[in-house]
Amino acid sequence: MSTSGVSVHRTPAAGPPGPSPAAPRTGTESAPARHPRALEPVTAILIVLLSVLGALIGIVLITSLGVSPNTAVIGALVAMLVGRIPVGALVKMRSLHRQNLVQSAISGSTFAAANSLMTPIAVPFALGRTDLVWPMLGGATIGLAVDSWVLYRVFDSKLLPATNAWPAGIAAAETIKAGDSGGKKAVVLGASAVVGLLGALMKIPTSAAGVAFLGNVWALLMFGIGLLVAQYAPTVLDVNLSAEYVPHGLMIGAGLVALAQAGMLMRNRGGNKQQAVAANADAADDGTPELTVGSTRLRRGLLEGVVLFTAGAVVVAITGGLIGGMSVPGLIGWVLLAGAAALVHQLIVGLAAMHSGWFPAFAVTLIVLIVGLFLDIPTVPLALLVGYTASTGPAFADLGYDFKAGWLLRRDAVPWQPYEMAGRREQYIAQVLGFAVALGVVALAWHAFFTDGKVPPVSKVYVTTITSGLDPHTMTTLLLWAIPGALIQFIGGSSRQLGVLLATGLLVATANAGWMVLGALAVRYGYTRWRRRGVRTAEERIRRDEQSDNDMSLVGAGLIAGSSLNDISKLTKAF
Repeated sequence: MSTSGVSVHRTPAAGPPGPSPAAPRTGTESAPARHPRALEPVTAILIVLLSVLGALIGIVLITSLGVSPNTAVIGALVAMLVGRIPVGALVKMRSLHRQNLVQSAISGSTFAAANSLMTPIAVPFALGRTDLVWPMLGGATIGLAVDSWVLYRVFDSKLLPATNAWPAGIAAAETIKAGDSGGKKAVVLGASAVVGLLGALMKIPTSAAGVAFLGNVWALLMFGIGLLVAQYAPTVLDVNLSAEYVPHGLMIGAGLVALAQAGMLMRNRGGNKQQAVAANADAADDGTPELTVGSTRLRRGLLEGVVLFTAGAVVVAITGGLIGGMSVPGLIGWVLLAGAAALVHQLIVGLAAMHSGWFPAFAVTLIVLIVGLFLDIPTVPLALLVGYTASTGPAFADLGYDFKAGWLLRRDAVPWQPYEMAGRREQYIAQVLGFAVALGVVALAWHAFFTDGKVPPVSKVYVTTITSGLDPHTMTTLLLWAIPGALIQFIGGSSRQLGVLLATGLLVATANAGWMVLGALAVRYGYTRWRRRGVRTAEERIRRDEQSDNDMSLVGAGLIAGSSLNDISKLTKAF
């Protein structure tokens, strides 16, 4: 019990399908009635210092190796170590919730610096228009800000529920909880992390297996199939699917249906008491509503995104010198296309990340580029369109991971909803602080990196595609393959995202990742069946299935954490 009379431990109620809520902690610290604040001196200082580190890691790896690692686990581990220092205010960092704030900030700064800022501004630089780097940085900053704001508004809605996988978030939460409680849980997580690290060092995509232990089975099944088809099509069918733009066509069709499905969720106002309570995020409630964001707030959040992204596109058009260089109808069309593309990009990337832990940001941006070529948009406006679109998505997905971690860590609070919403708000503040640090680091570092030839490889691909033009056959292929993509997405529905995940697997195309996903799904199925042995009642079966999910989640989190550590170790290769 807290001093304010608010109980902070509860027995979690059974929730919708997905990872089971965390059981009440038995560690040394009880969750306070008031959630720790991100701007507390000790927490804020640690956030700033680790955000600088995260931004530098992101910049170095995206410009040298073309990858951006998830540094959330690193942030959690550093916060744990600081909390073990028996010096005054540093002891406060033993709080799981303060550790969650720190890991949210460092992961946010990493993805913001690498994906949302450095990659977009490299597009005009690689095009030879260094005068447009600063305007593009301003536009990318707006895209990043709106990206995170929209996710903050719509996380844990029917479109992006907290009960879905968000795999990296589970990995961060389980790492933090294991560090606090120790015991068998820490041993299992640690052993799994070692396996994940060793596998990654041997070029085995162990994180793919980890994701398969956590996410929606049907979505991951399609993801695994996509990975396998992409791997073996060149040898079995003698065709490179990506070179033929087949996955891109599938993603276009699936993405359009996914947007329509999102629109249907926005229209569902809900009529029961639970929906009414959920629609008011600030309402105190002693129970745990299924969702904290109702359809009304979801609708407003997405509409706010459309307006803000379009306003950001106007700023890019003005500062980028498009006014005067384009006709008025052309300029209006460019602004509307840029605003819509930014929103579509973030939603597709976010949905893929939520289910699979991978986000095909490069591929979806390339789709926008191809559409721009088809519309015959001039070179400079097209480069700014691509850069602005590329600034959205990754931060959206990363914030979803961090909110998932916080959601798991706060599941034992009573009353739950006020504490959850307060914690989510503090996480958002922590990430905004991390974004600000990332912006400062990028503003200071981009010139030295770019003039030294360290330009993100993906930005070079965008520029090469812009300057080389579009093969007329490409658009036909995209439209043709959009049809099956749309059908698969429609059949699977919004909860499974089958079409989006199939296209994601085809686009990611990581060697042997498909076997890891499908193999892990088989192990997960077999373990669940084994845990059901001797079960005679439906209640007992549900309890056994929850135990099985908890065990698989812990192993999966360890595999992802170990793989993340390997990503960080690549920093040495960049020097």
